[in-house]
Amino acid sequence: MPEPPSRAHRSTRWARRLAAVVISLCALAGAVRLVVPATAGPTGEPAGVQRQLTFLRATLDGGAGDDAQRLFPEGYFFLHALYGLTWAELGMRRPPGERSAALREARWALARLESPAGRAPFSPALTPPYGVFHRGWTNLLRGQTLSLQPAGQRDPAEARRFADDSAALGAAFGASASPYLAAYPGQAWPVDSTVAIASLRLHDTLLPPRFAGTTERWLREARRRLDPRTGLLPHQADPGTGDPVEVARGSSQSLIQRFLADIDPAFAREQYTRFRDRFLATPLGLGPAVREYPHGMDGPGDVDSGPLPLGISLSATAVTLGAAQVHGDAPLAGALANYGELAGLPLGTPWTKRYAFGLLPIGDAFLAWSKTARPWVAAVPAPPPTVVSPWWRVPLLSILSLFGALPWLPALRRRRLYKVDSSTA
Repeated sequence: MPEPPSRAHRSTRWARRLAAVVISLCALAGAVRLVVPATAGPTGEPAGVQRQLTFLRATLDGGAGDDAQRLFPEGYFFLHALYGLTWAELGMRRPPGERSAALREARWALARLESPAGRAPFSPALTPPYGVFHRGWTNLLRGQTLSLQPAGQRDPAEARRFADDSAALGAAFGASASPYLAAYPGQAWPVDSTVAIASLRLHDTLLPPRFAGTTERWLREARRRLDPRTGLLPHQADPGTGDPVEVARGSSQSLIQRFLADIDPAFAREQYTRFRDRFLATPLGLGPAVREYPHGMDGPGDVDSGPLPLGISLSATAVTLGAAQVHGDAPLAGALANYGELAGLPLGTPWTKRYAFGLLPIGDAFLAWSKTARPWVAAVPAPPPTVVSPWWRVPLLSILSLFGALPWLPALRRRRLYKVDSSTA
């Protein structure tokens, strides 16, 4: 007869069972996150985004903008801008009478962009003052804030300011030999000018149109200066001539593709297709992700891309979710959203939701903004050809199944051996 197990042995056995249960539940939760829809397209409201915004507002009130500023030059500005833009996106999904919270928060964020802290990294000597990055994103948020208000009830001062700032941007583009205005002295990134032109397109849908010629000229000049390696807008350009200085990169392309759809849908579709072909990847065969550099090329990471494990930019992957949604690419948007729910380690409560334990709020801001993406000027286009296999989840689900089953294998083996011993006794 086998001796009864000691108290220590029983405690160890129960601890192992508890650990196995926890591991299996984690694997099951991961599988659920891979399967349950994590975005709601350009018209629906994705679950969890408002709780993300609650978390973000609390962190902003606690100084997250200053913390982000220490990480990269536009940290304070970008964190507030994305917070306000996401509220505007949510507000447009609701009836006009239910937009007061969205309008209040968008205005709050806009005031921070124009504060001394919001302007601190930028030069007032540029044209337009503080550069195209600051002016373009601010003008975009101002236009979206104005959009939240019914046409006959818009704040006259906000409308005048939007018109004046749009005119300043239009004049700067008109006076420049390059389609890419400077964001900092001697430095220009095409993505910043793309955002600014998108804000002018929004102007022409809200107020009497006046920037069609500016947009047409910008498109014509931008097409003449594409990155020769990829056929896409370059990552960085010479501020004097607009000629490409750096190859197209995922961290800027993911933003460019979101805004081009509102500037010129036909050109946008062509660029988006090229972008997917050259940057979409499945590292280790596990899920879709976005490279920082095009296939066949590697390079260093920086503050824009973050670390590049296997050449993948986590920031570009998150932002591409929004670009895919704007382009009607629901399979890719859904896959990226589900992958983010697994890899992003979300932590939710009834009131808040955060990713990566809330350690990097700018990541939460980008993801919330991406999940609420929608065209502001153009109609949602017809879906492009699908590039994501319907079976993309299978490898990840297989790994999760194995992960959930492994802790139980020793116990099953011991039980089998016990039965064998008992049968031979």
